[in-house]
Amino acid sequence: MSYKTILAILDTSENAGVAIDFAFALAAEHGAHVIGLHAEIISAVPLVAPMEIPDPVAVQALQDMARAEAADIEQLFRTKGESNGVSYEWRSFASSVGYASQPLLDSARSSDLLVAVQPDPARPSDAHVDVESFLFESGRPVLMVPYIFKQPKPIRRVLIAWNGSKEATRATFDSMAFLKAADAVEIFSVDPVESAWQSPSTTGAEIAATLARHGVKVTLSTAESADKSPSQVIENRLSDSSIDLLVMGAYTHSRLWQMIFGGTTKTLLRSMTALTLLSR
Repeated sequence: MSYKTILAILDTSENAGVAIDFAFALAAEHGAHVIGLHAEIISAVPLVAPMEIPDPVAVQALQDMARAEAADIEQLFRTKGESNGVSYEWRSFASSVGYASQPLLDSARSSDLLVAVQPDPARPSDAHVDVESFLFESGRPVLMVPYIFKQPKPIRRVLIAWNGSKEATRATFDSMAFLKAADAVEIFSVDPVESAWQSPSTTGAEIAATLARHGVKVTLSTAESADKSPSQVIENRLSDSSIDLLVMGAYTHSRLWQMIFGGTTKTLLRSMTALTLLSR
């Protein structure tokens, strides 16, 4: 398989250029069409004391800023689209709920792959994409780019964080185009458990055999977390093995569990060191 429709989520001016570059680089490789998607956020209406009535000057200023940013991002997207010679289109929607609005999710559901940039924690913004909405509601894989990345690079080494869940399974097959093109793919399991049909040492053997039939150059490995969390073990593996792409299932617990207790997905999204493909 290959990705033929790639949706680039262009949330802020700081992130847009990187997301555009990655989307067009992938499009050139796969012969894909790129959709540039931006949500013009309608901010909450500022109120003026003591009567708490809307402040028309502040409202207009916020709207003007949002429209100006949307225009700048659109211009950047179109300019890079023309220079790359790739099929593309621009979509922009005004929304009071950010990227969780229905028109944006509809665009995502018709795409093969979504590309988004990890928000810089040092530069918070209401306009940042809510990747959880896309993961829970779109049904499509999301390729997250670390905010520290400034330009695309080849994906040669891939790590699949494998726990046998349906989310990990979906992520694995959603990433098949990357896996088949990679020089090396490692199926990595942390704290695998023994079952009636497999021992901890053979965890992932079935999916490895399936991938090998697709021509994927795959190996198996396991690790014990000991005094570390699973996310720390995965992070160490990414660094030690010079991994270009991490493939993992997103939020294998319920959304409520994740909100209360956090989890591996949230931890890795906060401290990304490699491109990360997430599916749910």
